[in-house]
Amino acid sequence: MKGIKSFVIGVIVAVMICGVAYATPSTQIWIPSTDIQPYKKVHFGADTYIKTASQDGVTELTVTNLGLTVGVLPWEKFQMEIGLDYRDIGGNHTYPMLFNAKIGTPEDALFKYSPALAVGVYDFGTKKDFSDYNIVYGLIAKTIGNLGRLSAGYYTGNDKLLLDINGNKDNHGVLLSWDRTISEISDKLWLAVDYQGGKNGYGALSAAFAWKFAPNVGVIFGYDIYNESFYKPTATIQVDIDF
Repeated sequence: MKGIKSFVIGVIVAVMICGVAYATPSTQIWIPSTDIQPYKKVHFGADTYIKTASQDGVTELTVTNLGLTVGVLPWEKFQMEIGLDYRDIGGNHTYPMLFNAKIGTPEDALFKYSPALAVGVYDFGTKKDFSDYNIVYGLIAKTIGNLGRLSAGYYTGNDKLLLDINGNKDNHGVLLSWDRTISEISDKLWLAVDYQGGKNGYGALSAAFAWKFAPNVGVIFGYDIYNESFYKPTATIQVDIDF
């Protein structure tokens, strides 16, 4: 895992030195997906997470995440995207920049019926043991007829920050998801469920639907239930625009 992590970090640095635009990782609802932005495509995302219940009478702060995603490799069978998020937590802008990158291959790229594969990093912050969650993950995904697409993977991150509510290390877990375009109703309608293991604040079960309001504009409406009950559920609205 250290070798993969070093390789991906090296690619991020190399591409940024060359002056490529910023980006955020393509996701399902909460977890990363194997989707990767095509070469030179720029994707803007605005994600909001609103707490739906209070904790001891106090409602946790709303989280807003803004970012761009850009594809940086010209090949169809081996792709890469890189990026930058700007994250605001209830008006707190302390060290808000978080870097991301992903490399992978789409379905059928390696051989007929081969699954999609992706390796990536996200939430690489700029302040040591404060915003550098440094999550590294791998995913495999396959579309199975009318069932939809199934994805599975694993992640690990900074064990100084990914902790349970008792302060114990909880810095890894599974990644699982199902998603499908509901073409029986409309090609504009998409449904998904995803899950991230762990009780570290990232661990959650999420469900959502999305609607394409235009060929390049979609909005996701979802709900997140965290594995640790201390963290109250969130409603999420995510606006995605391609350029």
